Amino acid sequence: MSSDIHPSAIIEEGAQIGEGCIIGPFSLIGAEVVLGANVHIKSHVVVTGQTEIGEGTVVFPFSVIGEVPQDLKFKGEKTALKIGARNRIREHVTINCGTEGGGGVTVIGDDGLFMAGCHIAHDAHLGDRVIVVNSSAVAGHCIIEDDVIIGGLCGIHQFVRIGQGAIIGALSMVTNDVIPHGLVQGPRGELDGLNLVGLKRRGVARADITALRAAFQMLAQGEGTFQERARRLGEDSESDYVQQIVGFVTGASDRSFLTPGN
Repeated sequence: MSSDIHPSAIIEEGAQIGEGCIIGPFSLIGAEVVLGANVHIKSHVVVTGQTEIGEGTVVFPFSVIGEVPQDLKFKGEKTALKIGARNRIREHVTINCGTEGGGGVTVIGDDGLFMAGCHIAHDAHLGDRVIVVNSSAVAGHCIIEDDVIIGGLCGIHQFVRIGQGAIIGALSMVTNDVIPHGLVQGPRGELDGLNLVGLKRRGVARADITALRAAFQMLAQGEGTFQERARRLGEDSESDYVQQIVGFVTGASDRSFLTPGN
């Protein structure tokens, strides 16, 4: 099956267009772009730079994908953007390529939903099934793990990590790392509990949810530093979900952590 390219679209020489792609009116596909099979680029989209987009992804009008970073340290070095399969990238979304100082590549996983007007900055790494709601911004060098939901009008500070399954409520500014399955809300984001709704929707066993509740209470009220409490959790619990939190908290962090009640 051949691709369907509108006559008004501009496909620069060197671009690789997969089987079954649809490229709409007045869109631009740059010379170093690689589109997987069945990618749908709607009208008035710019895809440029050394950008790969995985099969089945749909990019809606007026999005700009793969442009240079909004970073004054960027001097035109060769960097990349890699977007996985089956993502939905809605209107006016911007996703930038990486920088030499940040590893050189921005990465988006599979099956994400990026709602209208959101921004993913240079060198960010997002996992699978991530949802970024309208007009939210993920700053440079962030790590967003699988199954995270970032509510509308949020700001995620550069170098922040958000653990798997966490949810960030609307209108929150997140300046520190968020534990896996955490619930953050408030204008200056506070760790306010666990994402229990998300856990239940994913079919997590009741025993694991109970273990996570107990772990959260120990992190909130136990003695010692946040990291010391987490290490004790690792010794006391056999739940894989609790161990995931322990590994996250005891790992490297550039921004410290949101802690319960801070």
